Amino acid sequence: MTALGETVRARFRARVSGDPTGAPAWVRDIALVGEGPGWFEPDGVVWRVHGDLATLVGGVAALMGQAAHPLALAGVEGHSAYREDPWKRLAGTARWLVVSTFGSAELAGREAARVRRIHATVRGTAPDGRAYSAEDAVLQRWVHLAFTDAFLAAQRAVGQDLTARFGRRWPDGYVAQWARSAQALGAGDLPGSEAELVDALAGYRPELAPVPAELRAFLAAPPGLGPAERVFYRGLAGAAAHLVSPTVAPFAGVPGRSRPAGVRPVAAALQLRAARQVLGPYSPSEEAARWRLGLGPAPAWAQ
Repeated sequence: MTALGETVRARFRARVSGDPTGAPAWVRDIALVGEGPGWFEPDGVVWRVHGDLATLVGGVAALMGQAAHPLALAGVEGHSAYREDPWKRLAGTARWLVVSTFGSAELAGREAARVRRIHATVRGTAPDGRAYSAEDAVLQRWVHLAFTDAFLAAQRAVGQDLTARFGRRWPDGYVAQWARSAQALGAGDLPGSEAELVDALAGYRPELAPVPAELRAFLAAPPGLGPAERVFYRGLAGAAAHLVSPTVAPFAGVPGRSRPAGVRPVAAALQLRAARQVLGPYSPSEEAARWRLGLGPAPAWAQ
């Protein structure tokens, strides 16, 4: 790989993990803590969805959608420094995603306990006077539903096609299996198929409210990006705006999947294809998991 390619890869990994190598301590734990498979089958549908760069688009779409619930938004606004350091929050979200996906059962359980401890401190009163708590199973369910819907839509639109590998009903498998992570945090009544996911999201419509304009602007163009990163992120955000659930899109102020997507997802898919050439087939987290399971070579940091 060229020196420029190495620079780009290091900068990207620093953004999503908080470490230029892409392997902070919690990524290394995926290789070193516990033995055997974790919550999800190696190379199964959850691995393949979360190991795809389409998660970059899905993550933005999820944030656009999750913010439509006033109590979920109040929790983030009141207990997160995302406006001052959005990339630190991104790394924190990525940690939960990849550790629960690729870690051993022991490590995933440990990570769930860590997140539950954080949730126990997130409580307060929303601007409309209602109390909120991150331990509220209804709010946890909402966050999970919006996340699952966004990642599923992104995989379909800009990710690698999984039909040949898992069959045409792979979305049902993803929805059913990924519910395991939300159950570990205390959520219940989770969908087991794509159809159930759509119905569950629709059930929240009476509780949703418009996302504030300043937050929509923030998600469309977060601070701290270099010129090339701004161009890349603009493509991801443009695609994400067309992938938000039709139930949520009117509140998020985005077109959503109910309108023609035009060229946005196509352009993002081309961006991600180029990014895969630079970043390689597996993330540092998946590389760590594959080494733990004897499915791949040792990561660079372990050599």
